[in-house]
Amino acid sequence: MRRKLSRLTTLNRDNAPHLFDCFLNLVRETIHSCAARALAHWWRVEIGSNSRFFGLPIFRRLPGSSIRIGDNCEFRSGEWSNLVGINRPCMISTLTRSASIVIGNDCGFSATVLGAATSITLGRRVMCGANVTITDTDWHAIDWRDRLAGKPGETAPVVIDDDVWLGMNAIVLKGVKIGRGTVVGAGSIVSRSLPEGVIAAGQPAVVIRKLAPAEAREAVLQGMAQ
Repeated sequence: MRRKLSRLTTLNRDNAPHLFDCFLNLVRETIHSCAARALAHWWRVEIGSNSRFFGLPIFRRLPGSSIRIGDNCEFRSGEWSNLVGINRPCMISTLTRSASIVIGNDCGFSATVLGAATSITLGRRVMCGANVTITDTDWHAIDWRDRLAGKPGETAPVVIDDDVWLGMNAIVLKGVKIGRGTVVGAGSIVSRSLPEGVIAAGQPAVVIRKLAPAEAREAVLQGMAQ
C-alpha cells in the first residue's frame, strides 16, 4: 500500500499536469469561496456552513424576498470546474419582493439557474447537472397584449424533493413537483409533476421506469451514517 501511495504522490512528468491542476483548483476554490460569501453577504443571501464555490456565482435578491442555502452545498460556475462542459455561472435570483428560494443541505450545482417569482424549494442532496434551469415563472406573459402592457407571466411554486438528480441541460418549469429520488434525463423539459423513485425523460418529460423503493434508499443512508 505504501509503495502504491508513493507512486501516486511522487511528482513526475506523467502526473505533473494533473497535480498542478489539482493545486490550482484548490487555490481557486479557496479564493472563490471567500469572494462568493462576500457577495452573498452583500445581497443578504443566507448560506450555511462548508459550502464551496468554483468560480463566482451571480446572486440577485429583491428587497423583501429571501434566498437560503443549506450546509455543504457546491456551486460550479467556472468553465474549468466541470469537464462535462458548462456555459455560464450559477445564477440564483428572486424576481418579486415576496419570492423565496430554499436549498437544502448537500446539494450540487453546475452552471445552474434558479429564478423564482413565487417559490423554489429544493430538498437535501439534490444534484443538478451542467446548465440546468429551474424556474417557477414564464417570465413574460403569453399574450402579446399582456406583454405590451408589461404584465408578468404566470407563476406557480416548484418543489424538488430529496435525492433528485436533474441531468445536464434539463429545464424544470412552473408548478412542478419532483418526487424523492427521481432522476430526470439530460435535455428533458419537466412541465408536469413527477412521482418519487422513477427515471423520467423527454420533452415533456414522462416516466420511463421505476427505481428502487424509498425504503431501500433509507437503509443505504442509515448504513453510511453508522
